[in-house]
Amino acid sequence: MHRHALIVLALASFALTPARSQTAPPNIPDNIRYQPNVAYDTADPQQVMDIFQPADGAAHPAVLFIHGGGFRAGSRKGYTKQCIRLAQLGYVTATADYRLAPKAPFPAAVYDTKAAVRYLRANAKQLAIDPGRIGVTGGSAGGHLVLFLGVTANVPEFEGNGPNRDQSSRVQCVVSMYGPSDFTKSYGRSVDAAEVLPLFLGGDLAHAREAHLRASPLNWVTPDAAPTLAIQGTKDRYVNYEQSVWIIDRLLSAGVEAELETIDGADHGFKGADEERAEKLMIAFFDRHLKN
Repeated sequence: MHRHALIVLALASFALTPARSQTAPPNIPDNIRYQPNVAYDTADPQQVMDIFQPADGAAHPAVLFIHGGGFRAGSRKGYTKQCIRLAQLGYVTATADYRLAPKAPFPAAVYDTKAAVRYLRANAKQLAIDPGRIGVTGGSAGGHLVLFLGVTANVPEFEGNGPNRDQSSRVQCVVSMYGPSDFTKSYGRSVDAAEVLPLFLGGDLAHAREAHLRASPLNWVTPDAAPTLAIQGTKDRYVNYEQSVWIIDRLLSAGVEAELETIDGADHGFKGADEERAEKLMIAFFDRHLKN
């Protein structure tokens, strides 16, 4: 790869090609402490994260970024620049990889993202994190995983066997960008669901319906869910717009604070002005729930 290749900040599509990794260390500002390749678990090489910490020594809220890529591809490195920007705004940020399908189907990615949250909380003192203020964000497959974190804080079956089980995997708020919420309604509305979902869920809807139901965040909503912002384009070919409508409506019906920000005409993977707008909305939501 050419060393100046563009790193796409909006996560990879629901099942597009893997996000490109940076070939050189990122340009880290002097006021940010950078810790790459931190293992939040030791069972698999994919269980690593990069951490960006304001160097002022004060305790800060944290934001965990979770990449997309159709559950079978993608890289944490696509969020490096955004992590740096938020760290300069007073957040400890982390961007995590996780095990991928088909080698590691559902719920392995859920186990990993919960282990990543537990790692941040277990190491809150060293990382200068306020453990009661941890938010998560991701797009596409990453959007699904952050939605899942938001609705399953009290579901032991999704914790896995990773370390720091004495810590909670609860998150205080969620920002999902074009994340699927109901896999049973993805077929026929997504250009590649029939290719992607059987790899992640062990079969198509006709042969693995129970897995599709179990893996859908929509089915785990309770009044205990985290406040959630969903940002979705109306012309998304990979995760249909209604997926965000459904999860926000379900959360609101349960009495959970939830918002849907619609970007008219936007496709999957925001670009240009749409990307800038989505980031501003995300930061404002985190500021409201993690700082104020």
